[in-house]
Amino acid sequence: VQLQASGGGSVQAGGSLRLSCAVSGRILSINTKAWYRQAPGKQRELVAIITNSGGPDYADSVKGRFTISRDNALQMNNLKPEDTAVYYCKIRNGWHEYWGQGTQVTVSS
Repeated sequence: VQLQASGGGSVQAGGSLRLSCAVSGRILSINTKAWYRQAPGKQRELVAIITNSGGPDYADSVKGRFTISRDNALQMNNLKPEDTAVYYCKIRNGWHEYWGQGTQVTVSS
């Protein structure tokens, strides 16, 4: 099984992007879908998460601007320069975590 994140790019502040996470193969008993990001020199951080038991939940910095959907797409609106990072999708079941390779998002002011 492999995850392929796509949809990143370069936009100006205030713009929008939609990230997708395609799955090749089949993952059984999925309980979590999430997006993380990692900016240069910073640790990877959770951006949005949705689980079988609840959610979605968002990092405070993206609330009201980002939306995660159950097909694990991430709609990003009103982008800011501080959103610049490599974005990773993750899917987890009871046995394993699967990560996508990352897609670069660059927001210019």
